[in-house]
Amino acid sequence: MRLMKSFILGSAAMLAGAEAQAADLPVKAKAIEYVKICSLYGAGFYYIPGTDTCIKLGGYVRASTQLGTNSVWGAAASGLGGAHNRLSNYYTAQSRFDFSTDTRTATEYGVLRTYAELAFTWTAGGYGGAGSNLINGATAYNGSNPAGSGSGSVSGGSLSVYYAFMQFAGFTFGRAQSQFSSPWTNYPGNSFDGMPGGGGWEAVNQIAYTADFGQGITASFSAEDQVTRTTNIWNVSGATAAGLATGTYGAGDIGGSRAPDLVAMLRVDQAWGLFQASVAAHDNHAGYYGVDETTGHPDDKWGWAGQLALSIKNIPTGAGDTINVQGVYTNGASIYNFQSYTPFTYAIYGGTGLGGAYQSVGLGGVSDSVFVAGAGQQLTTTYGFNGAYTHNWNPYWNSAIFGGWGAVRYNNTAKGYICGAFVATLALSSGLPGCNPDFNYSVVGVATRWNPVKNLTFSTELAYTMLDQKYASGSTVTLPVQAGIAKPAATYELKDQSSLQVMFRAQRNF
Repeated sequence: MRLMKSFILGSAAMLAGAEAQAADLPVKAKAIEYVKICSLYGAGFYYIPGTDTCIKLGGYVRASTQLGTNSVWGAAASGLGGAHNRLSNYYTAQSRFDFSTDTRTATEYGVLRTYAELAFTWTAGGYGGAGSNLINGATAYNGSNPAGSGSGSVSGGSLSVYYAFMQFAGFTFGRAQSQFSSPWTNYPGNSFDGMPGGGGWEAVNQIAYTADFGQGITASFSAEDQVTRTTNIWNVSGATAAGLATGTYGAGDIGGSRAPDLVAMLRVDQAWGLFQASVAAHDNHAGYYGVDETTGHPDDKWGWAGQLALSIKNIPTGAGDTINVQGVYTNGASIYNFQSYTPFTYAIYGGTGLGGAYQSVGLGGVSDSVFVAGAGQQLTTTYGFNGAYTHNWNPYWNSAIFGGWGAVRYNNTAKGYICGAFVATLALSSGLPGCNPDFNYSVVGVATRWNPVKNLTFSTELAYTMLDQKYASGSTVTLPVQAGIAKPAATYELKDQSSLQVMFRAQRNF
């Protein structure tokens, strides 16, 4: 018994000692991954947990109101805005949420980058009188809101994909800014969208290669979507009175895509500023002369564009002050001057002092080419420039003065086509000698911005736009009734026109 008792007590003591030793051992906790700062690519980047990829999230929230226009943020140059009557908006409001993602991974071939930027936008509409109330992508309602959640409904809006591209080993694939455009695109110091004088910011699908020669010198070569790089191709044989009254000089006759736009760019980026030279080739591919393929078609014709851009930084007037300027010439590639946010057709109404005329009107149209049935394409020439000077008054205030000018010129054959339709259809009072579809379009303005705290900006901007048409002074046309803008069938004086727009904006970046 004594032996058995000693054995049991000894076993218990050994078990107790073993349990005590086990209790002293550390317990392996579940791993916790913390978000780490990635300093390789600048401020705002973090490692995606569990990967060697860095990500940066950004965007902004914006609210703006524009006076004197039916668009945001552009000129009252056509449609209800250009009508300048009771159907035109005194103001148009917009709210937007922009969100961007930027990821980067170091590889043996260099940095692999992806970038995307989306914008959710709600833009107020306007009233179009009896019948249609739809303009500007949103509907204005009298009293009740019909069912639905489209862009015009109270809770609706629109989604825009601004950018979606990847970059690897010098190549860019996807929707990115055209290699033709300067870094400031159509915004040398402004927010106003509709300035001519150079390639615009609107992104385009592309495959591009950029070679870096060091010392801030780079060269890019790209094949870019031709479809979004076309303004108008007009078959003047299909011109109608209703179309001519809006600045449309024929039936739209753009064929399917055949070849991308080919772009080359050379850039020198230094501490003093930047210099860039760009060229582009654009294929004009028209449809058919008539309603079916048996009517034939004009041959393709290649157009081209060239641009020079210059930025001068830290000029003597103040720290951070900048001058940006660029000039462009196009033949059969008008969108590289009259970029996507400028009007392609103009119909601006105003007063008149000419006896027998109901009102005055300024008409104009931008195209890449025009033709008539049985004949080849006649390429349209344009040229222009834009620029701005930005001055920083102090760390919280800055102002900019800006301007842009663009000219549209049709050759003599094209003028013969257009004027034949214009005189016969709209009864131009001065006849063929007084007909000239050429025109100039210009914008001048001033902007002031206040940054009370970091990443918050309040701005106001004024833009004055001018249409300088080239029809003979005192000429009149007879326009048909235009119910959509409430203009009656009457005699109108052809006259230069202008309009004034003002913008107020609040924007918070993050």
